[in-house]
Amino acid sequence: MTESNKPSLEVCLSPALLHLFDVKNSIVVIIDVLRATSTICTALYNGAAKVIPVATVEECVNIGRAIDGITAGERDGKVAEGLVHGNSPFEYPREFIENKTLVLTTTNGTKLLHMAKDAIQIITGSFPNISAVCDYLIAQNQNVILGCAAWKDRVNMEDTLFAGAVVNRIREHFDVNCDSAIAAETLYESAKTDIHQFMKQASHYKRLAKYGLEKDITYCLTPDGANILPIFKDGALVGV
Repeated sequence: MTESNKPSLEVCLSPALLHLFDVKNSIVVIIDVLRATSTICTALYNGAAKVIPVATVEECVNIGRAIDGITAGERDGKVAEGLVHGNSPFEYPREFIENKTLVLTTTNGTKLLHMAKDAIQIITGSFPNISAVCDYLIAQNQNVILGCAAWKDRVNMEDTLFAGAVVNRIREHFDVNCDSAIAAETLYESAKTDIHQFMKQASHYKRLAKYGLEKDITYCLTPDGANILPIFKDGALVGV
């Protein structure tokens, strides 16, 4: 707690900066809007038993085989070689994913999740579950780090925008004495009237649009389409 008796709310704009934050005394929200954390909450919302995030394709294949899970993931926006399924939320409708375990590896998001392993708790956040995330963080009354997965350690627009949206919604319950949180909120304020249009200048938007994934982008930028809270427990994300 800070001197104001409110917990702190901070934004880490890149995994490369996470070591500068007090992870052990905070809830960490993993943010990988395009598309890992959007896909995770969608799979759980549609009835997946759990999602196991792993760092490598090899690990993904081995665990998937051992537990008869669905192996999925991407590298640089495309389905990773050796895996059947990718990182699109539209690949995981209820009729496919219900009661199954998804083993997922992604370029940025799963890496950050494992880096934050010493946190009080880890949850994942994206626009499709923003209300569940905000309600939970207010209720817990603990220090919060909004951790942006970024793009290969470089700050990205979409994760920063989501972090700013969360700061904007819950700041009255927290002590916000963090320049990156204020910057993220300022960016969100600039974008909020039309986030999709604002995002068209972003590098990852252009990267995914090149693969014809505009539908994914639109879904991932739309609030509360899969309003469930993924919590990391015993090596897997489960929905509550």
